[in-house]
Amino acid sequence: MTEPLYKIVIGTVIDRIVTGDLVPGGMLPSETDLGAELGVSQGTARKALEELERRGIIKRRQGVGSFVSVRTPENALFQFFRLRNPDGTQAVPDLAEETVSSRRASAAEREALTGAPDEVYEIVRVRTIDGARLIFERSVVPELLFPGLALRVPLPNALYVLYQHAFRIAIVRADECIKACAAGDEAAGALRVDPARAVMQVERKAYDIADRCVEVRSSIYLTDHHAYGVSLT
Repeated sequence: MTEPLYKIVIGTVIDRIVTGDLVPGGMLPSETDLGAELGVSQGTARKALEELERRGIIKRRQGVGSFVSVRTPENALFQFFRLRNPDGTQAVPDLAEETVSSRRASAAEREALTGAPDEVYEIVRVRTIDGARLIFERSVVPELLFPGLALRVPLPNALYVLYQHAFRIAIVRADECIKACAAGDEAAGALRVDPARAVMQVERKAYDIADRCVEVRSSIYLTDHHAYGVSLT
């Protein structure tokens, strides 16, 4: 079956972002110019840009044009950090501890991450909210896509901002699996609680604009006074 023309336009724009031909904040051609360049109608180009905007890959400004989305600490926090205060407002985490190391990928990590990498970077962090140690997280990314990551320690609080600006990896969506479990020895030591303490565990696979899984993350949350908020549409 022939692929719809608007999807070809979408693929072309995504390829240009991935290769760096279009940079974060960069302006895209107009609907007319993009259509003429790719041999499609202006309506087809418009449909492609509307879908790219829906996915969060570009931003469109009425009367100005379309731009590659820029990940900022604020929008990264709002979109991907879901812990909420008792009154429902966004909780803001601070970074308390961090280690970054290079190691061999596990079989599960090779299966999940794009390119089935042999070598990965592991980022282990403890985060606080209002001074309380509430979050223990482990993020794993392919070493090939994030060259020299360990040399950038300390990393910024919002990792997805770093991914985009330093490595041209723009995270646009994530799949998560949430369950209740015991903290276990490692997380308990980091959060200074009993290993049998009940916690919430969130397993995440994060995808970039090319729909590649570029990060797997496991987070342990203490949620005595906070909740994990999700909006469903």
